[in-house]
Amino acid sequence: MDTFKVGDKAVYPGHGVAEVVAIDRKTISGQQEQTFYILRILDNGMKIMIPTSNVKTVGMREIISSDEADEVFRILRKKEKVVESTTWNRRYREYMEKIRTGSVFEVAKVLRDLYLLKGDKDLSFGERKMLDTARSLLVKEIAIAKTMSEDEVEREFKTIFKV
Repeated sequence: MDTFKVGDKAVYPGHGVAEVVAIDRKTISGQQEQTFYILRILDNGMKIMIPTSNVKTVGMREIISSDEADEVFRILRKKEKVVESTTWNRRYREYMEKIRTGSVFEVAKVLRDLYLLKGDKDLSFGERKMLDTARSLLVKEIAIAKTMSEDEVEREFKTIFKV
């Protein structure tokens, strides 16, 4: 679905779940009038304007389904060993790329890998911040998809990662 209505929830990559608060037509820089989605990021209230013609380009998408949320939990439970031969800054860049894709499954892999890495050694400041970002991106979307509270999702994560 490329078209959203006011009140719909959508995911904006790297920022998380947003609500479409308005659909507006504007002329910017003297260009032809365009239609924009005005989004409010639920986590921090930030407002973003996205041209409706750029929805695919920026990766804006619908909230995942309940079945897709179950797949996220399966990814989190899969204990694949993180390759530790890479430096923290290379891992950081790779993880950032995954988060920027907007794919909930890629964000889940980042969260899983960082939790597994955290069990083996101390994370760098950037990695700790990224772990928090990945967790908050997933918590809100899974809570909506599964009609659970965010606290219930957090508890499920703690059970999976034994923290």
